[in-house]
This record gives sequence, C-alpha cells and structure tokens, in this order.
Amino acid sequence: MTQHKSPLATSPLATVPEETPGHGLLAGKKVVVTAAAGTGIGFSAARRAALEGADVLVSDFHERRMNEARDTLAAEFPEQQFEAITCNVQSTSDVDALISGAAEKLGRIDVLVNNAGFGGEGELVEMTDEDWDRVLDITLNGTFRATRAALRYFRDVPHNGVIVNNASVLGWRAQRAQAHYAAAKAGVMALTRCSAIEGADYGVRINAIAPSIARHAFLEKSASAELLDELASKEAFGRAADVWEVAATIAMLASDYTTYLTGEVVSISSQRA
Repeated sequence: MTQHKSPLATSPLATVPEETPGHGLLAGKKVVVTAAAGTGIGFSAARRAALEGADVLVSDFHERRMNEARDTLAAEFPEQQFEAITCNVQSTSDVDALISGAAEKLGRIDVLVNNAGFGGEGELVEMTDEDWDRVLDITLNGTFRATRAALRYFRDVPHNGVIVNNASVLGWRAQRAQAHYAAAKAGVMALTRCSAIEGADYGVRINAIAPSIARHAFLEKSASAELLDELASKEAFGRAADVWEVAATIAMLASDYTTYLTGEVVSISSQRA
C-alpha cells in the first residue's frame, strides 16, 4: 500500500519499516480471526498469526473472499493448517456455530481475534436509527457475541485462552461524523475491561488494540485520500500505520510475552486528540 507521506513529517520513523520476521510467538497455537477476508487488519492479523507459527481459521461474512484468504495463506504456509467458516456476527447462531466449528476443525481454540466492525461517515442530525443500529450491532454487539461464545468454550475446556479485540482511538478521540463508530469502539473498550475480569475465572486474558489509522485498500474505498492524508499527518510519525504493524501488536498480545496483561487497550498511535 502506497503511503502518502505528509510534507510535515520529519521524523526518522516516517518511513514504514520492513515487516518484522516471525519469531514463533504463536507456534502450535490455534487462532480464529473474524472479518479476516480482504486487505485490512483482519487478513493481516491472520497472516501474522501464521507467520508466528499458528494454525488459523479465518471467518468472514463474504464467503468468496474468505475462501480466497484461506487459500492464500495455505499457499504461503503449506506446512500449517488453515480453515474457514462463514459467519455474520449479527447472528448469535452464526457466532456460536463459528466457535464450536472452529474448535472442531482446528482441534481446539487458543486465541480469538475479534476484528469484525463496520463504520462509515454520517452527521448525527442526518443519521437514521438504522444507520446507528447497524454500526453498533456489527462493531459492538458482534464483539460481545463472539466474546460470550468464546468464554463459554474456554469455561468448559482444560486449557487457557486469549481474546484480542479490535477497538479504535475513536473510542477516546472526537471526530466529526463518527458518533456511531466512536460510540461502538468505546463500547468495545469497556467490554474488554469488564469481560477481562470475568475471563480470568476461566483462564482467559482479554485485551484490545486501538489503531488510529492503518492504510489499506478497503479503507481507501471508504474515505478520500485527502482525508486519510490529513489524519495521518497528525500522528507522531506523520504517517499511517501499515497493517502489518497493527497485526504484529495483535500477535504480541496473543502470545506468552503478555501473560500478566489483561483488560488493557493498547493504542497503536500517539493518542493525539
């Protein structure tokens, strides 16, 4: 993905580095990633899990793209297992079937990455109930449904687990035309904190990431390059994150490098308001 570098970006960190190689952080783990089709954070998280040695099940509402994602990963990592299950996170039955089906296909689940979310722009005075409800239902309620199903799974198995949620700095920041998405992501943050307390009863750590802006093809279709450039220029490095940088943080949170970390939201940005 081409980075549109800000003319104000003078930091030595303004250039995206080469992707860090895998170090076996998730070797032997079984990882499930929702909304993992396409070119965004979900697919990158699935690929990073594979790069770190995990077997991976990808899930998405879009079946064709989901299967393409699985096949792409299988071709790159032929020694590892890759599966796919179609899931609409707005459906409790779909989400419950995803967790039970993933456990059956992979043999167990060690990590769930809740990446599914839906945004868009809309002034509050023009926003319909349907606009609001769709963003909240996919982004917040979908994370709740998957977390609930995963905790029920981990409650009944003899091994520990990890859940990593995808929040956003908009859970903290104010941005015009983002009231629905910001409210949903703030809810994901609160859900992360509260569910982490309960998850400890079942040996489950639950944390979240909060990316600011990560440039990828899907985002480029939903927002203008001018807006994305403006947002990126306000970050500490004067650039957007690359999706691999976000995915690497997800892998760290899923790994045994963070065994005493739970209920936290890790900002992948400078947290500037």
